[in-house]
Amino acid sequence: KLTEEAGAEALELNLSCPHGMGEKGMGLACGQKPELVLNICKWVRAAIKIPFFAKMTPNITNIVEIAQAAKDGGADGVTATNTVSGLMSIRHDGSAWPSVGKNQFTTYGGVSGNAIRPIALRAVSAIARAFPGYPILATGGIDSADAGMQFLYAGASALQVCSAVQNQDFTLIDDYITGLQALLYLKSLDLDGWEGQSPPTPKQYKGKTILVKDLIGSKLPAFGEYKQQRDEITQKYLQEADILDEQFLPEQVRPARQSQKEVPRLVDVRGMAVNKMVEFKQLDPREPAVAIIDDDLCVNCGKCYMTCNDSGYQAIIFDPITHIPYITEDCTGCTLCTSVCPIIDCITMVPRTTVYEVKRGFSKQKVDENTSPLGPIKVSS
Repeated sequence: KLTEEAGAEALELNLSCPHGMGEKGMGLACGQKPELVLNICKWVRAAIKIPFFAKMTPNITNIVEIAQAAKDGGADGVTATNTVSGLMSIRHDGSAWPSVGKNQFTTYGGVSGNAIRPIALRAVSAIARAFPGYPILATGGIDSADAGMQFLYAGASALQVCSAVQNQDFTLIDDYITGLQALLYLKSLDLDGWEGQSPPTPKQYKGKTILVKDLIGSKLPAFGEYKQQRDEITQKYLQEADILDEQFLPEQVRPARQSQKEVPRLVDVRGMAVNKMVEFKQLDPREPAVAIIDDDLCVNCGKCYMTCNDSGYQAIIFDPITHIPYITEDCTGCTLCTSVCPIIDCITMVPRTTVYEVKRGFSKQKVDENTSPLGPIKVSS
């Protein structure tokens, strides 16, 4: 009530602070119990007329349950999410960083920033799914306009930024505004293969649109004597070719200046990803994907082979001489190789075009009507 009388236009109830509040029966201790959140929100609603938002804790199993309590208590919206309780690191003398005093004691505190973005995105989207249209203030790892747009797609109504400001200063807000404007503008253009402000990854060799595989009809890795062969083949080709020919011009990836359709507003894109969030049982196993490696982008590092060999299904064969990886029929589409590949878009997931045979180390049996509760695996044409 005093805050409202002082001129505040809105309040945020920090019912989830992890910094010692739980020990005092405050902050985190309140935010983890739906009945306390419900009653606190009711008290605040009865005392003030200005809008207020209850800040959610991620340190709980079901954040939607807490959001429901805040909504039932009269909160105009929620903030998702607060920091994650954690311990940053431990030195080799047994003391933690950060530590306090001559005894170098520490305690568990709130971890924020990019590290918690996946948790925050999950929280925002889960609340948006449960309560369509309910105002959500998103926070947790919004370090760029692109990250901010992800939260808007997940159902956020507005964005809160703290760690990014601490890492730089308030001028980054200008970057966020112009970045969001650019992302909205790009949606009005007829673009193919763009991801936000990033154009499709060009296939080039030393900055040229010459692909050695196209010249000789076979693959050549980009190291050692093979690299020398690539250079010689390319050099010979350029000496004999007309370098002013259109095929040597860089691919036109920049968008046209004229919009092809109306530029959307932020409210138009809010929650556009929510209907893509489903329960695990709703994922269709009849539409499997497999990895495919782009030989023109591959640097023959072997990361894909290592992760698949030790943590996957041994579905990648790595040539010991040329270091060229090959994906076999054993690929299950786990995306481990995609996640460790250092080259953007070198490994992509595509629909499987053959019937998948399950191999679990016990017996070899084909997935059909008798073994799959959802019927035969879909075969793409």
